Amino acid sequence: MSYSGPDRRRGGPDRRGGDERIRILLVDDHALVRVGMRAILEREPDFDIVGEADDGRSAHDAALESDPAIILLDLSLPAPGGIEATQRIKRDLPATGIIILAPDEDEEALFQAIRAGAAAFILKDVGPDDLVTIIRRVATGEFLINDKVFAKPAVASRVLKEFRELAIYGQEAAPIFAPLSPREVEILDNIAQGMTNKQVAYQLSISEQTVKNHMSSILRKLAVNDRTQAVVYAMRQGWIRMPED
Repeated sequence: MSYSGPDRRRGGPDRRGGDERIRILLVDDHALVRVGMRAILEREPDFDIVGEADDGRSAHDAALESDPAIILLDLSLPAPGGIEATQRIKRDLPATGIIILAPDEDEEALFQAIRAGAAAFILKDVGPDDLVTIIRRVATGEFLINDKVFAKPAVASRVLKEFRELAIYGQEAAPIFAPLSPREVEILDNIAQGMTNKQVAYQLSISEQTVKNHMSSILRKLAVNDRTQAVVYAMRQGWIRMPED
């Protein structure tokens, strides 16, 4: 178990640095892979490789130490493994974008990755240019894993089922997949049926102000201007059902 990187403590919410460089942590148990990724990424003037780790435990330690904006993390790490490492890191650094590198399109691994909070799930044979593009998109707050999940009906069905169960039973849990929480999906679901904020509040036994607060959060997370755009976006992603006739 090892970690190499500068001795940097967390310095606030801006993990890109004053010059807008994107701070990246590399996690893979094969040194040659890390060397290859570093060689590719160091060509980019706005990328800053802040450390490396070779297993889940050292990845967690390195993340806490270097506070990266992005973590490139191998799915097939030695125990505790890539999924558990993602869960631990996201619990302590929820704003960090984790890009999981997988050997193949395993649907169970994809489902577990989205539950753990990964922002992207890509194959290890990804091209250098595509990898750079993905890193930049995730650094801006995008969750590319959503599109991959909803391209696989079996995985999407499991995600939505679990989402609705969390909303129905009111369990305190992190979002199943970013960026919306189970309660926010439930509110959008009701709004899609034509309900007003007041009607949603009555339906869910919460205050109208709470509904408004959730809607503000939804608009901010989805980067849209109004509830209609939010509903259309959520329907397109498959997060909520079409209005019933």
